[in-house]
Amino acid sequence: MNKRTFLLRLGALLTLPLIASEACAQAASQAAGKIRVACIGDSITYGSGVAQREVNAYPAVLQTLLGDGYEVKNFGVSGATLLKGGDKPYWKQSAFKDATEFAPNIVIIKLGTNDTKPQNWSHKSEFSDDLRALVDHFAGLPAKPKIWLCVPAPVHKLNFGINEPALDEEIPMIRQVAEEKKTGIIDIFAALKPHPEFFHDGIHPDAAGAKVMAETVNQAIKK
Repeated sequence: MNKRTFLLRLGALLTLPLIASEACAQAASQAAGKIRVACIGDSITYGSGVAQREVNAYPAVLQTLLGDGYEVKNFGVSGATLLKGGDKPYWKQSAFKDATEFAPNIVIIKLGTNDTKPQNWSHKSEFSDDLRALVDHFAGLPAKPKIWLCVPAPVHKLNFGINEPALDEEIPMIRQVAEEKKTGIIDIFAALKPHPEFFHDGIHPDAAGAKVMAETVNQAIKK
């Protein structure tokens, strides 16, 4: 056995405990009867700009609000777009595969902010179809999850190319797809619009804003 083959086999052996651990954790969650909640999104879901995001990003706060009967996981990806033709499609990120394998019972989709960037919004004619496809993907999973579409957070200041005029065009598209697909709708925009003080850069909510998001999502789930 040459050195390269040995190292490859060693790497595979070292990876097996991690894979087994993740599989066992998911199996334990299912065995415990917990309701699995997948939070799909971009940097706002991930918690960019949120101090101690591991405990203060909205999915982490949502976990606390929902309690032990739920398992909430953060599948946010900074810069991700809903648009397949965008500069960082969520479809191509490892989080998309991870969220699928999580076998969620509830899916919260909060994408669209990065889609407003000019280079992405040039594909706006594809936005509704790509959103329908994402809903169909998760709706087709064996667990038949309940799906919620979020109206994205407001743009309090033009930044990173993210802009309000494109968001104004996008919001009715999201609402229309939610109606067509009979999903839930969560109005993050309305919840955060009165609070520009929660946005340090005009785009990303801080910990206080993330808490409002979590409370809004929690109310929708428990309604």
